[in-house]
Amino acid sequence: MLRTRRSRRLTALAAAAVLALTLTACAPDDEPAVTLPQQVDAALPEATQTELRAAVEHAMAATASSGAIVGVWAPWAGTWVTGLGTTAVDGAEVTPDMTFKAGSVTRAMTCDVLYALAADGTVALGDPVTEWVSGVPDLGAVTLEQLCDGTSGLAGYGGRIFGRWIANPERVWSPRELLAYGMSAGLAFEPGSAYLDSDTGYVLLGLALERASGKRAAELFQEYVFEPVGMAASSLPAGSPADASTLPGHRSGDANGAVDCATPPLDLTGLSASAGFTADGVLTNVTDLGRYVQSLATGARSYDVDARFEEPRAPGAEAPSWFTVDGGTYQAGSLVGQYGSFPGYLTAAFADRQTGMAVVVVLNNSRGSADAVRATAWQLAAIASKAPAAAGQAAPEAGLPWTAEGVLPDIDNATVCPAS
Repeated sequence: MLRTRRSRRLTALAAAAVLALTLTACAPDDEPAVTLPQQVDAALPEATQTELRAAVEHAMAATASSGAIVGVWAPWAGTWVTGLGTTAVDGAEVTPDMTFKAGSVTRAMTCDVLYALAADGTVALGDPVTEWVSGVPDLGAVTLEQLCDGTSGLAGYGGRIFGRWIANPERVWSPRELLAYGMSAGLAFEPGSAYLDSDTGYVLLGLALERASGKRAAELFQEYVFEPVGMAASSLPAGSPADASTLPGHRSGDANGAVDCATPPLDLTGLSASAGFTADGVLTNVTDLGRYVQSLATGARSYDVDARFEEPRAPGAEAPSWFTVDGGTYQAGSLVGQYGSFPGYLTAAFADRQTGMAVVVVLNNSRGSADAVRATAWQLAAIASKAPAAAGQAAPEAGLPWTAEGVLPDIDNATVCPAS
């Protein structure tokens, strides 16, 4: 039987008090609360770097991206963190310290908050969303866990209001507005019976977690995601996060029913992060995102549980058996992560649950399919998994169910501006 809201809140307050005392006694405020895989202090071998660079540059050309930021961490072999290309055509060089919108990786973080609040008794995974959010009476059969898993049946809102984003990118959106657009189509299927990637579901989950905790989503992300992992450059802003340190994000426009490859793309850097809220709104950098996805994959946080990934589903009818989705993340072989498109950026972040190897890549043109950046991340992982061990280290057995060459079609099929 579900506990009452009052009893949950009392339990949560008591747990929070104990946790605060424990952290105060045991750890400095400025140190991360997680232990990540030990990383050898070396750069990846030049030959490996050359392969990685070629893979990213190929993806940049396919997606018409002027720039990219990439990070690869192989604990036994070394690291490669760099910026490639320019901020725009004839723009400045991209640097790896630039921030960018994390896009769909935000969804995994929203599920992190859910599991953290479930661990301290504030909510239960099986709570109907109507227990926490008013004004959604038709969603009484939808649970918080289903919102995280993408099995609620809710359709997305992004495609419905994309034109409004372009017309007024700096407008601050209310989560309730986003929710209304997503709910206007009703449920696509009975909750729990299928999978449908839905930004609406993660916005609704964010609202529910705010109501249950009495805290803003930005505060929840700071407390349960950013601070424990040491993500000092990351935030969930309410407005436009763009400044001089932000990688400009673009989207190629249209001309006569086709992609306009002759005209500079639209600059969408200033699109308000509120348009993504707890589905796509996090601002981060490559180092933070690398730490994040390693902590996610290796279960380094106190609230991480294996049960989050124990009911995987195929993300599509044609997905290979080793590619599944659960817990707000995608699983690809031994990798766990997220990827997607948000106006201006294609972003992917994956890490290996066994070795801690991590890859992060962001491309600064969102016109192409998100499959391109997912395939690029997998290509980087395939290359890095075979990197020779540094002195005194041992290389793990390569076990990914794909090769760097095997994922190339997914990148090439997403080509925005074919070479003439």
